[in-house]
Amino acid sequence: MLRLGSAQRWAAAVGRWGCRLLALLLLVPGPSSASEITFELPDNAKQCFYEDITQGTKCTLEFQVITGGHYDVDCRLEDPDGNVLYKEMKKQYDSFTFTASRNGTYKFCFSNEFSTFTHKTVYFDFQVGEDPPLFPSENRVSALTQMESACVSIHEALKSVIDYQTHFRLREAQGRSRAEDLNTRVAYWSVGEALILLVVSIGQVFLLKSFFSDKRTTTTRVGS
Repeated sequence: MLRLGSAQRWAAAVGRWGCRLLALLLLVPGPSSASEITFELPDNAKQCFYEDITQGTKCTLEFQVITGGHYDVDCRLEDPDGNVLYKEMKKQYDSFTFTASRNGTYKFCFSNEFSTFTHKTVYFDFQVGEDPPLFPSENRVSALTQMESACVSIHEALKSVIDYQTHFRLREAQGRSRAEDLNTRVAYWSVGEALILLVVSIGQVFLLKSFFSDKRTTTTRVGS
């Protein structure tokens, strides 16, 4: 009987787990249609985006202002007929979920027209449809196996991890922007204080010098 050495047994085990991992990766379906964009929105500007959606599709719009001013922006969502589905003014972040009532092109706009000199950086994620199931139920005569159930649990956990990572990256970018803005203000304030201190010091030097300077008086004799 042929026996495998320790190295051969380790290689065989790695090969089996590699095959399982490859099968798991092949079973993961592609993501649903989604648009995830970060863009610059200048002052007194408006930016619109368009998406073709079929009737009955569930959609989610999520946005957040990362940098600029008071971190707020106007948002408006319209259906193909021009009906307003969502409208908010000066929002820092929000999420809105709706189901398309008809086929057509839906429009959502971000506006910074209320700002006169501050531009914004806006992030949005527009999710169209839901992710297909990891293991389709059609043509199945039995329930999910233990390994398939574990794959589904891991898949859902990874989706949650991706969402958390996105939110943490946005919070990190927002915090970095605020820290840089605060650092700039502190630098300007320090330079201003240094200039004021220099001017006051020079003024005090001249003032003290005037106290100790000799004041010579001249006497004029008027002859008779």
